[in-house]
Amino acid sequence: MTLLKLLIVDDHPVFRQGLRDVFETDPQIQVIGEAANGKDALTLAQELHPDVVMMDINLPTISGLQVTRAITTQISGVRVVMITGYDEPEYIFHSLRAGASAFCSKDMPPESLICTVLTVYAGNYVINDQILTEEEVHEWIRRRMDRFGKRPSEDGSGSSVSLSPREMEILELICQGTSNKEIAKRLGISYQTVKNHVTAILHKLGVSDRTQAVLYALKRGWCTLESTS
Repeated sequence: MTLLKLLIVDDHPVFRQGLRDVFETDPQIQVIGEAANGKDALTLAQELHPDVVMMDINLPTISGLQVTRAITTQISGVRVVMITGYDEPEYIFHSLRAGASAFCSKDMPPESLICTVLTVYAGNYVINDQILTEEEVHEWIRRRMDRFGKRPSEDGSGSSVSLSPREMEILELICQGTSNKEIAKRLGISYQTVKNHVTAILHKLGVSDRTQAVLYALKRGWCTLESTS
């Protein structure tokens, strides 16, 4: 019997181990690797060619959305299941736009996680426990494009947010998955200065972490998922 090859990506070692324990109970699934950050996830996916990647959306170095886009465009046949604590339609929308085949909450029962992985391996998609075809997913995205996909010039979103040119520059680098240390080196400023800017950006956007800042920027068309550097 051919086993489904699974790669697990999450920055919390205890949660990664929990996922491994869950999937190793199913004789159809073989866990072939683990990664704790986006950069390692992309490297392992290129080396191991898994069938399915269980991907956390909030990762160090490169965001889960960025890695998902890179994997699904660069490696043929790999399916990505996004798993996160952010169970909101906007996160589902951007995950699917990035190339994910399913979106799971971290409080999902173990048997449902296994079922989801097997379902996407078979070529289907899973949204809110509903199994969809590729055509149905495209229609799901299309119906929500006006709500989540407009640029600022189309709906005026974010008009009350005023980021400085430097903050916009840093936000764009955050959207590319660049770490604070890498941003500091690229811009020729101190690490602490970058941290201060990031704190100010999060405060102005009204979000609590980098992943939410990326999603905020994506929703308003301020950045794209094209770059993974």
